[in-house]
Amino acid sequence: MTILRGFLLLFFPFVFLYSSSAIAFSNNVVDLGAKPDGKSDSTKAFETAWANACGSTRPTSIYVPPGRYYLRSLTFNGPCKNNAIFIRIDGTLVAPSDYRVIGNSAAWILFGRVDGVTISGGVFDGKGSGLWACKNSTRTCPSGATTIEISNSKNVVLSALTSLNSQMFHIVVNGCQNIKMKGLVVLASGNSPNTDGIHVQLSSDVTILNSKIGTGDDCISIGPGTSSLWIENIVCGPGHGISIGSLAKDLEEAGVQNVTIKKALFSRTQNGVRIKAWGRPSNGFVKNILFQHIVMDNVQNPIVIDQNYCPSHKDCPGQASGVKISGVTYQDIHGTSATQIAVKFDCSPTNPCSGIKMEDVQLSYKDQIAGATCSHVGGTATGRVELSSCL
Repeated sequence: MTILRGFLLLFFPFVFLYSSSAIAFSNNVVDLGAKPDGKSDSTKAFETAWANACGSTRPTSIYVPPGRYYLRSLTFNGPCKNNAIFIRIDGTLVAPSDYRVIGNSAAWILFGRVDGVTISGGVFDGKGSGLWACKNSTRTCPSGATTIEISNSKNVVLSALTSLNSQMFHIVVNGCQNIKMKGLVVLASGNSPNTDGIHVQLSSDVTILNSKIGTGDDCISIGPGTSSLWIENIVCGPGHGISIGSLAKDLEEAGVQNVTIKKALFSRTQNGVRIKAWGRPSNGFVKNILFQHIVMDNVQNPIVIDQNYCPSHKDCPGQASGVKISGVTYQDIHGTSATQIAVKFDCSPTNPCSGIKMEDVQLSYKDQIAGATCSHVGGTATGRVELSSCL
């Protein structure tokens, strides 16, 4: 708790002071028929608000007053007639308790082909616990809906919102440019399946700042085709850490490059910073990655490169991974490991990892210097590296 408290004071000092009364909102969902009782279906009112805003030729806004609003699946499609839509949410959006209502939808709330949209505030309650229970049983279940998906869009801001208990991923950014996320709180049970906090793929110039994420899967997952991604001031836990991958799902796959992850705290997570790829042929790659100023608090696997990724340990490909991993720097990483081996580099025998740099890495296990294992990896260890480095 001491590590966590210190990190929050140093790196997580944001407070959001905002008065919605300062803005004249064009489209109040209650005026359009929404009921803030958490039971009445308000989907139509939200669709009308979007149609009005998207059809306006001038900058416009949507306002969701305090209250709870029951919503089925919603799609906010563009392109719109303006590129300045501000959505202020002071209430809670509530998904159906019956997971079957939206469980076969790709997303509960989808923004597609939009340009210049800001979503500020609010709570998104995905009501995912029923589906998690189904998946943990022997029953046949839908795959589940992502809470918020931003697809094929640009110039979108998500600010100061909370996502709770998503059926599947909480937030997905797919095929986008210039997306900013800041001050988010993303929470689900530590044993909730596939509830990644934020997933980014096929996107460029994405920023994730000042956020707390705790889920049953990766806090942040970074998929193929991601470039120029900046992640800073993140508290992660519970969860599986921040992961690049999994990669090599396909033979033809876009690479991941120019990713910075700095000032992050991982508290009692399964992993810290991880790169994972299946052991099969692929033309994918990972290059120019920086992990910097990171604190590990009792993390099971603080630093991982795994090119034999196969979480179920069944029907694994068992081949050499074609993903080329190069230019990965671990700088100023310290704290505690929950296992004796804190660093695991398991790279491809046919495409060894190259240019791996460890600078000022200090990880301990039970007050002793933690260990490391390396396979098919080349690089350097400089500065104060307090672990049995195998570089």
